Amino acid sequence: MAIEFNLPTNLTILRIALIPILAIVFYLPWEFSNIACTIIFFVAGFTDWLDGYLARKMSLETAFGAFLDPVADKLMVAFVLVLIVQQQGNATLAVASAIIIGREITIASLREWMAEVGQKAKVKVSSLGKWKTTVQMLAIGFLLYREDLFGLPINLIGYWLLYIAAFLTLWSMISYLSAAYTALKE
Repeated sequence: MAIEFNLPTNLTILRIALIPILAIVFYLPWEFSNIACTIIFFVAGFTDWLDGYLARKMSLETAFGAFLDPVADKLMVAFVLVLIVQQQGNATLAVASAIIIGREITIASLREWMAEVGQKAKVKVSSLGKWKTTVQMLAIGFLLYREDLFGLPINLIGYWLLYIAAFLTLWSMISYLSAAYTALKE
């Protein structure tokens, strides 16, 4: 089976390529590096939406793209959370980030295992998972930006959004594990 490189797959590869660029910009001693990092992160998020949309709309879905897309998402989220925790050095931020990263590893492994036992449909992406992702992406964007904006405490809002994302993360993980347990018990 050949690996196909089409527009959606190339957008996914671009998202992975943005990770080291974001890291370099993150550590630059530049007054606007936080703004640049936030833009890079949201561009990556947009490519995530766009590659899926184009793959479905243009019938360009491939097995390689289906594999690579969630890998790119998890790499970006885990990497940026590690950067933020390292920068802000807060225990509650570290715990929330560990919950999110741990859930991503657990559910990716669960999905792989469920596919092997022919029960992949039981752990497909749910609306709760989509809400979790939305809140998580907003939280990360706010935490990357960090500065007050129009009198709003952006970093503090980012913290609270990340805590909400961590709660949704645990809730969705329990839902997925429960669905897997029920499917395997049958």
